[in-house]
Amino acid sequence: MSISSDEVNYLVYRYLQESGFTHAAYTFGYESYIQKTSIAGTDLPPGALISFIQKGLQYLELEANLNEDGTDVDGNFSMLNSSDLLSKPVEELKNIVKEKRKSGSDKDREQEKRVKREKPDAETANGGSTPMDDAEMDDADVGAEAIDDEDVTRLEGHKGEVFICAWSPATSQLASGSGDATARVWSVPAGPSGRRAQGSLKEPTVLVHSPVDGGDGDGDGDGDDDKERGFESKDRNKNSKDVTTLDWNGEGSMLATGSYDGSARIWDAEGNLVNTLSKHKGPIFSLKWNKKGDYLLSGSVDKTAIVWDAKTGEAKQQFDFHTAPTLDVDWRNNVSFATSSMDHMIYVCKLGESKPIKAFKGHTDEVNAIKWDPTGTLLASCSDDYSAKIWSLKQDECVHELKEHTKEIYTIKWSPTGPGTNNPDMPLILASASYDATIKLWDAEEGKCVHTLRRHTEPVYSVAFSPDGKYLASGSFDNRLLIWDVRKGELVKTYKGDGGIFEVCWNKDGTKVAAAYSNNRVTVLDFKP
Repeated sequence: MSISSDEVNYLVYRYLQESGFTHAAYTFGYESYIQKTSIAGTDLPPGALISFIQKGLQYLELEANLNEDGTDVDGNFSMLNSSDLLSKPVEELKNIVKEKRKSGSDKDREQEKRVKREKPDAETANGGSTPMDDAEMDDADVGAEAIDDEDVTRLEGHKGEVFICAWSPATSQLASGSGDATARVWSVPAGPSGRRAQGSLKEPTVLVHSPVDGGDGDGDGDGDDDKERGFESKDRNKNSKDVTTLDWNGEGSMLATGSYDGSARIWDAEGNLVNTLSKHKGPIFSLKWNKKGDYLLSGSVDKTAIVWDAKTGEAKQQFDFHTAPTLDVDWRNNVSFATSSMDHMIYVCKLGESKPIKAFKGHTDEVNAIKWDPTGTLLASCSDDYSAKIWSLKQDECVHELKEHTKEIYTIKWSPTGPGTNNPDMPLILASASYDATIKLWDAEEGKCVHTLRRHTEPVYSVAFSPDGKYLASGSFDNRLLIWDVRKGELVKTYKGDGGIFEVCWNKDGTKVAAAYSNNRVTVLDFKP
């Protein structure tokens, strides 16, 4: 049995997506013509590439441990390290196994004697059981209360990974966006989550992302741009309508979704399609309503940002200052906003202005996320250069450079606290989440790290402050949703699911936390301090 190059490419593509390398996944998918393959991605389990490689290494290790006649080894199985397995032929691996077995037999016997001599009552001292290993200790999350599985509502129905979720700011509706080319709006019952809530769930409203009129997603109906990128529009419409981003307006009456097909869509609260916004020529990675709710802002791989008239669906202005894909956008107020890009730049733009009103240069790698503080005074950014920065329109250089992470920083969030907010007596805090598996909480005024939150064991893709600013939820690909006390920097609640988490969010009153999972599911957890 053999594996085709298309299948290998798809495994790599899915690995990049699951690891959070969204932009690298897009580039690789484009150059390897992923959209033209007939592989059913929904049938591929999460972590398929890693599992495939691990099984291959295990097979190679087993082969190296076999006797010359193919029979099983006599004695202990000799473990080999991954660098040897990846770099050396089988015959050399067999020699390594022989040497290990020869030199290790006497050591093993001596070690066995030493253990019995030093720890004669180990099993008795632990009540007849072996001590917890590191993984079990980590899962226990000592000092935190585990959220019981029975207190969790599972929202089933998506046929692909769920990339994003967001609560309505006005109702108990929860929206989710998936790789199955749909968004879903769930009506989550008030009161306790869990079995009782599960039994009273209504069917969600399914927002199907149909092919755009004309089929090419660039607004002109000719499909030429698709052909330039190496795939036909019919393939794009069939395979590339993943819902990558979504956002509710301030009243909770409209939901906007952004898709991999390059179109944004506006839906009413009942799930009716109001407008399809088709001018971008590449996937949309970021989409935001302004506070007034009359304009919608989108950022795309086509290197541009567009401000749309939400009522008419017309593009008010397209901003094309970046030289690489636009990764994030965020409104400062109702008419001005910021954009960030793979070109390392941040631009502050204003509707009606033909040039940026400010350009922030300082990051040395792609800028993954930008966020204005609650008052629109400070702009935070985070990058693959391992740093976060805080900027002000009053100066060209950053106000603070935050450089304590040891890997790429994927996202940042401001606390809903400080002067001008509903929580004016609490300090303004910036949270940063990184591939180094930590979250850091920064004092915005001093630019100092006040807490490092370390309990995750895999990259952290999402963080969200509770509405009162007292708690922070975090989601990671270690399958865990953790809730922290912001003031103390301590873990207070923990829940372990069965899939990696792309997004976490709080409902409007801070009593429920939702998580978007890689295993096609959304979960809702009750939170009681």
